[in-house]
Amino acid sequence: MPVVDPIANQMVTPPLTTNPPLTTNPPLTTNSTLDPAAVGAVAAILNKIPLPLWAIYLIAAVGILLVLLCCLCICIKCCCKKKKKKKQQQKKNEKINMGDVNGKTTSALVQPDVADVDYGSTKNQRGKLLYSLDYNAAQSELNVGIKQADSLMAMDVGGGSDPYVKVYLCPEKSKIFETKVFKSTLNPVFNDHFSFQLSKASLLKSTVVIQVFDFNRFSKHNMIGELRLQLSSVDWNHVIEEWQDLGEAAEFEEEELGEICFSLRYVPSAAKLTVVILEAKNLKSMDIGGSS
Repeated sequence: MPVVDPIANQMVTPPLTTNPPLTTNPPLTTNSTLDPAAVGAVAAILNKIPLPLWAIYLIAAVGILLVLLCCLCICIKCCCKKKKKKKQQQKKNEKINMGDVNGKTTSALVQPDVADVDYGSTKNQRGKLLYSLDYNAAQSELNVGIKQADSLMAMDVGGGSDPYVKVYLCPEKSKIFETKVFKSTLNPVFNDHFSFQLSKASLLKSTVVIQVFDFNRFSKHNMIGELRLQLSSVDWNHVIEEWQDLGEAAEFEEEELGEICFSLRYVPSAAKLTVVILEAKNLKSMDIGGSS
């Protein structure tokens, strides 16, 4: 209510009493140094991606993991290269100690001759054969032994061969001996001996031919390899028995086998071919008596 001031004879209204102002908490202080503009930009980009937030975080985590793995692999490769370089450098720095070697020695880097290098692709390994040679001068008899073969070339599709051996003399070629056939083996043991009646003079002019064949029942027999032994260069003071590598077969032999006369007649309308053997002359003698 208004109060009358006796001095001023005026009415004075007392001041209105108001509640004390409410105290507000001070603003929270954060240690974040992120730029609000950058945070807003990132949030805007995330909102545009049509994926839930957890999927985005998962993809980001996988990407970071892949990057770390790539970095780890690169570091490992770099370490391995450094180790290899160190080892190579150590090998280069190694010196050969020749102090313990007695006498005078010399060393040189020698490169083998090209002719001594077997590249494997140009030379076919046909196997090897163990044979024996013995000449009985009193009986004018040459004994050829076919012992065994080893590591023969495989001629069949299954990786095997059916080997047998032919033995004869050149240039006469009056007799041809054969061993029995061994089925499906590359290391046959023959143990066969063949005898040729041959004078000492003919012996020095002859060559023993040993041919190894692969037997085929319904087709031509394939030659695996052969040996040609010049008897003039053999020391007949003792029995010869040795292994020798098989070589490639000779393309032809200079030998007179004789002549043959024949005629051919073909009739196209009947699709018929007629072969007539007329005569032969100067044939090679195959019997001991000089005839055939």
